[in-house]
Amino acid sequence: MPLFDFHCPHCDQTVELLLRAADPAACPKCGGTDLKRLVSRVSPPGKSKAMASAARAQAGREGHLSNFG
Repeated sequence: MPLFDFHCPHCDQTVELLLRAADPAACPKCGGTDLKRLVSRVSPPGKSKAMASAARAQAGREGHLSNFG
């Protein structure tokens, strides 16, 4: 299943969700289903470890799990 970035207009939150393209997306913060799919950024070659580490740190600060396990 691919990762998708979504923006919730209700709570102005941008989230990354792991789901099938046909699955409905819901905002983990407010539960809204009116999410707009965003174009995901591509990881530059050779910087994956640093980006994963930064994503884990940000997820820890925000109090949720990171998809970079």
